[in-house]
Amino acid sequence: SSGINAEWPLRPGVEVKGLPAPVADKIGGFVRRCGGEELIKELEVELGDNKTASAGLADMKLLLEYCKLYKCYEHVSFDLSLARGLDYYTGAIFEAILAPNTKGESVGSVAGGGRYDQLVGMFSPKGRSIPCVGVSIGIERLFSIMEKRMENSKTSPVQVLVASGQKGMLRERMILLQELWANNINSEMLYKANPKLLSQFQHAESEGIPVIVIIGDSELADKKVKVREHATREGKLVDRERFVDAVKELLQTAGRQTAGRKGEESGEKT
Repeated sequence: SSGINAEWPLRPGVEVKGLPAPVADKIGGFVRRCGGEELIKELEVELGDNKTASAGLADMKLLLEYCKLYKCYEHVSFDLSLARGLDYYTGAIFEAILAPNTKGESVGSVAGGGRYDQLVGMFSPKGRSIPCVGVSIGIERLFSIMEKRMENSKTSPVQVLVASGQKGMLRERMILLQELWANNINSEMLYKANPKLLSQFQHAESEGIPVIVIIGDSELADKKVKVREHATREGKLVDRERFVDAVKELLQTAGRQTAGRKGEESGEKT
């Protein structure tokens, strides 16, 4: 088998099987190919005389047609190198691969499966053919990916932190918090009676909370509320009755700036 392409990674395996070099090289040529409808057309010409191959290509052609109808065709690739370790599959097999991140890193397959028409029928008293499609999902791998992403992200679903730097402001913070909730703005406060202002700022920093609403004695006396964008450390006093509108405006501004920073990090235009 010395004629087998030395670069083909499955070369040792086919040598063990004792395949003639021309046959092994032809197999190696096939398993390097992947694509879509154009690849199926090519293979129909090359393998048209083989009934088994023609039936398989017809199934793949139909599958890709359905993928187009479901608007997911661009996410699917017909890969001839794909193989499953069990021999009960009777039709298409598949793997789901998590798309690479902005750094080009990929974890590979996170799910796999295929069609098996005869496996379940083996347990039927009448031996009926029961077509099935099954998939196994790599739960542990997905959880590890999610945990890593959470570690790398400081984004919290909380949009606003209600804070104060003075004592005796618990009830005032609760009133502001309720008004934000009533306007469907995800908000929270530290539930200590008199938390230090620095601790509240540090909480917003660690959780990635973009806006801080601050109330104190002077703000109460002037019927004002201070609204602060945490990323820029810039704040302004607004009238008490319109502080919710000011928060909404600041959240829109903060959202655009965050989208712009993410676009710069990933090299995308915003």
